[in-house]
Amino acid sequence: MTLRRMATAGLLAAVTAVTMSAVAASAGGPRPPATQDQSLRALAARNGLSFGTAVDAAAYTDAADPQYKVMVDGQFSTVTAENAMKWESLEPTRGTYNWAAADAFVAAAEQHHQLVRGHVLAWYSQLPGWLSTGIQDGTIDGPQLRALLKQHITDVVTHFRGRIWQWDVVNEAVSDPWETPSAIHLGGNTGSLKQKFADLLGPGYLADAFRWARAADAKALLFYNDYNIEAFGDGGPGDKTQFVYDMVKKLRAQGVPIDGVGSQGHLSTQYGNYDVFQVADAMQRFTDLGLAVALTEVDARSLMKDAKDPTLAAAGADLNARDQASAYNYHVLLQACLMNRHCLSFTVWGFTDKHSWIPNWFKDPPEGAGNLWDANYQPKKSLRTVQGDLAAAGPPLVQPRIPQRPRR
Repeated sequence: MTLRRMATAGLLAAVTAVTMSAVAASAGGPRPPATQDQSLRALAARNGLSFGTAVDAAAYTDAADPQYKVMVDGQFSTVTAENAMKWESLEPTRGTYNWAAADAFVAAAEQHHQLVRGHVLAWYSQLPGWLSTGIQDGTIDGPQLRALLKQHITDVVTHFRGRIWQWDVVNEAVSDPWETPSAIHLGGNTGSLKQKFADLLGPGYLADAFRWARAADAKALLFYNDYNIEAFGDGGPGDKTQFVYDMVKKLRAQGVPIDGVGSQGHLSTQYGNYDVFQVADAMQRFTDLGLAVALTEVDARSLMKDAKDPTLAAAGADLNARDQASAYNYHVLLQACLMNRHCLSFTVWGFTDKHSWIPNWFKDPPEGAGNLWDANYQPKKSLRTVQGDLAAAGPPLVQPRIPQRPRR
């Protein structure tokens, strides 16, 4: 039976079940349950979409906060280690790996039938101290860094071979329009660790990183991952999305085994909002290159009223307006993903304001309240909007996902 016929048969069966229940109810018989499984993983599965979260390893194992683990295990069909699989965590001492936290994370995901997004292999940030210091003081030169990166990618991907669905192979390699120089390029500010990392390795390191990862695992999907690439701008020298598009198009033309592009989706309600079709257009242009796409780190933060406690919400009308704006941002990204059959997964970067990276990073002015549940694990408008979008999604605009095969 073809995928289309299977989907049609499933839909007819569901419609028949609902109809029979309605008939029974009208005849005084048993009524259908008032609620069905509204977990994000169940609702997304109706569309063949994987719905995921980043996982804070300390919160997951915290016996004083059992609700966190319950929700990770029950709500999500794919998970990303927030920090446990980054270079600083895996190799804190040069030449000595510490796999314990990452192994436990992957084992828990497998126990709960969750797919794993591996995050991250090549990134200038959250490097182990011995490596970042060596880059900054010059004791680690270009050839040495290249050899270290190749060894790291090979070791990590080999260690988890066959257990990772998507790898963020290269993360945030492209500059931002507010950096100096202002034209978008590979790397960051002159003199920054980001720029030195790129300069030492040279522009060819992106292609090499994907080839090294593919050599270590023939079946994992390999992604380039970045922020502020949700929609195209004017196509000029300050358009980061255009730069990434041109970059991955060139990699594809060179036969580099890149399978997809991850758009992080870190949004803020204080800025202008995208609309659904802007984001859908960007996704379509990437998938027209033969790539898969994914939303990989979604949240929608807001300016907070209390500088001493960024977890405190605004009051009254301000709170309502903020929460609606946050929900709209989630809605836009999810709808665009649902409209593209090559959008494989939608991952939020944490699901509760209790364990959010946002207040620790955005302090002046304070920002927060960017997740689907509040700090007390109570659902917010953003969650109900996402659930509603997933429940209502279907043909003709939303079709079953198209499986992606790793490139050789």
